Amino acid sequence: MKSNLLFCTFCALASDLVSYTASLSPQISTGCGRHRPLSIIALSKSRKNFFGGRPLKSTSASAPFLSDRQSSDEIEHEENRKIKVNYIEQEKGVIKKKIAVGGPLSFNTKYGRLNPFGIYWLLLSSSLGLVWFALLQLCRLFYWVTGNRFDKNKRIPTFFSHVWGTLLLRLSNSYPPVENRELLDDLFTKQTAAMFVANHASWNDIPYLGVAIGWRNYKFVGKKELLKVPILSSAIQVSGHIALDRRDRVSGVQAVKKGINWLKNGVHLCTFPEGTRSRDGRLLRFKNGAFKMAWKAGVPVVPISIVNAHKVMPPEWMMPFRSSRGIAKVIIHKPVDSAGKTEDELAAEVRQAIITGLPEEQRPSV
Repeated sequence: MKSNLLFCTFCALASDLVSYTASLSPQISTGCGRHRPLSIIALSKSRKNFFGGRPLKSTSASAPFLSDRQSSDEIEHEENRKIKVNYIEQEKGVIKKKIAVGGPLSFNTKYGRLNPFGIYWLLLSSSLGLVWFALLQLCRLFYWVTGNRFDKNKRIPTFFSHVWGTLLLRLSNSYPPVENRELLDDLFTKQTAAMFVANHASWNDIPYLGVAIGWRNYKFVGKKELLKVPILSSAIQVSGHIALDRRDRVSGVQAVKKGINWLKNGVHLCTFPEGTRSRDGRLLRFKNGAFKMAWKAGVPVVPISIVNAHKVMPPEWMMPFRSSRGIAKVIIHKPVDSAGKTEDELAAEVRQAIITGLPEEQRPSV
């Protein structure tokens, strides 16, 4: 009874609403592109939707909301799955690349990757290094006993260091070919000191540069961090090589003064003007320290291009992973006279000479 009473009341109100609406407009749009008269019959047919019946789909707001949320969760889950799959594929690619470079027996260590050839290189350099270290200590004792009155240019320990580097390259089948060595004949005949500069992409560059100079007295200019390397630190100290602290300006000034003194005494200097190793083999920007020494001492600069050293010992490797035979080589360029040039002009000319000897993949990108 109550429900019928409510329904009749509702119908009466609806009838009044329809009459009022009809007075304003004869038809009302249903939103489907047609116009139909609104009647009580239409309202009565939908009674079930208002009084306990099944609601119309169009009046339900929760169903689309739940559907959208589920769809959003599924999309996010699918995106996360794709990210994980891509990461795994990338990791597999990196592992395959490392195996392809160093062979299936290569492995990671705290200090870089190694493989059987790298282990052989490590054992060979260490065993030769022990003999080298013993000879350096004898030199140290000799200089102490004689009060440095003999061999003031430290020629003897430099000779032992060169022997170590030459044997290491020979016994590992890594001795590089040297092109244009005849360009240095006039320089060596006049016994004129020179500054040798080269691009730097691996540790092998040090003995490679020694091979270019040959059995002569030369000193390296390097970073102070090399003093932390066993045996090498003794060679730097006993032989009179120059180690500078790149963060200390006073150390840089002292290194320049020491380098100028060596050049004036007829001792060659060797350095890598980039200041650090190139990660991808491409030539980096030069620092002017080496050119300042050569310019102030009035000596020529010898540009040297070291080709493909990074392919023998990439930056992530602790030791070379293969022989450099047939891969790396050293190209000597015509000495550049420092007279009549500024430091910047000298550096630019030397840099351009080095670039001409490098393959396209090692030339600077800019």
